[in-house]
Amino acid sequence: MDTPAASQSTNWLIQRVPQTGSTNVDLLGQAQLGAAHGTVLQADFQTAGRGRLDRDWQAPSGTNLLVSLLFREVPHHIHVLTQMVALAASRAVFNATGVQSQLKWPNDLLVGGKKLAGILAQAGGQVSNGLPDYVVVGIGLNVGWAPQDATSLRQCMWKREITPHDLLLEMLTELDGLLALTSQQQHHKYKQALETIGQRVRVEMPDGSLVIGEAVDVEADGRLVVLEDNSVFHLIDTADVVHLRSA
Repeated sequence: MDTPAASQSTNWLIQRVPQTGSTNVDLLGQAQLGAAHGTVLQADFQTAGRGRLDRDWQAPSGTNLLVSLLFREVPHHIHVLTQMVALAASRAVFNATGVQSQLKWPNDLLVGGKKLAGILAQAGGQVSNGLPDYVVVGIGLNVGWAPQDATSLRQCMWKREITPHDLLLEMLTELDGLLALTSQQQHHKYKQALETIGQRVRVEMPDGSLVIGEAVDVEADGRLVVLEDNSVFHLIDTADVVHLRSA
């Protein structure tokens, strides 16, 4: 990996490289060697980026925001970190470009039903009291390019063009404010922004089974509550959720 160019902000140490395999993998390696809380690794191009459920994720060099953040201050519910990163990204997108995105459980950003951004969190180090030493949260956000069936800020007719790096700075500013909230406030903000609640959904479970019903709530531990038509409640931990159009 090329030697990163680093810039220091108030709460974040930002490193930027032209190319790497995966910012998450690299930052996990840095964390193992003692990298500080708040270390950020941004790449112009990833050769081995991946998303949730091991899906490949790759974009042309310099077109999109490809970045990972290191958290050593790990909350009781680890998923809060991905929720707050997603919410910060959504707010930053609107502030910077005027594009209004929707948050789909657990942490995807959509515009017009098409994916704008996805997030992947990975834990590392020793586990103490049920919590890891650190968590790396990576986000890929389509700024100037999108794969088929997804969308980008450029395609969404942004009001102002923005570079991936400037969008990152805006996102980190938003994230600072969100991380300063109490856990109850964070959960409330996330639920307010979550488009999935109140939607009829199809939940595609890892074992291939399906759950179809209405998403009615999100638990404090991050699980989605889905009410089937037969009045059976399901608590969804890991799955793909598809928003269904009303009949």
